[in-house]
Amino acid sequence: MPFFPTPIEGLIVFEPAVFSDERGYFFESYNRRTWEQAGIQCDFVQDNQARSTRGVLRGLHYQSGEMAQAKLVRVVEGEVLDVAVDLRPDSATYGQWYGIRLSAENKKQLFVPRGFAHGYLVLSETAEFAYKCDNFYSKAHEGGLRYDDPKVGIDWGFDLSQVIVSEKDKELPYLD
Repeated sequence: MPFFPTPIEGLIVFEPAVFSDERGYFFESYNRRTWEQAGIQCDFVQDNQARSTRGVLRGLHYQSGEMAQAKLVRVVEGEVLDVAVDLRPDSATYGQWYGIRLSAENKKQLFVPRGFAHGYLVLSETAEFAYKCDNFYSKAHEGGLRYDDPKVGIDWGFDLSQVIVSEKDKELPYLD
């Protein structure tokens, strides 16, 4: 199976089988049957895509309550450092983070279950980031966590004084 657990329960790396030949490549980016056979049930209802330039940091975002979202994230062009932070109050890994490089080249994807804050930093000149959500966006249920929260201690591998962050993301609260 192309699924690999991470140190944080529920976060799963998906590495699809890629078939290449002289014409290029083909892979299934998502197949419900494959995921259900792996024990992952998720009814995706919304797809999103964003384009950003090097140094753009988006996040860390989440949806709360009845509008919480699980996500399946991937990069269509370029490369990002993708990060998820466990915000599940009863989790043994509450407040811990996991990061992975996702790129158009490696075709890896990350399944982020409900209860996580999520964000990414663009490492290439540009990146196209695409993701599926299992619940619809709700402005009333949006929340976030500061990308530079010292208690969480994410190692972005980048000079944070050089990142490009929205004013909204700069005002997000710390974990405490």
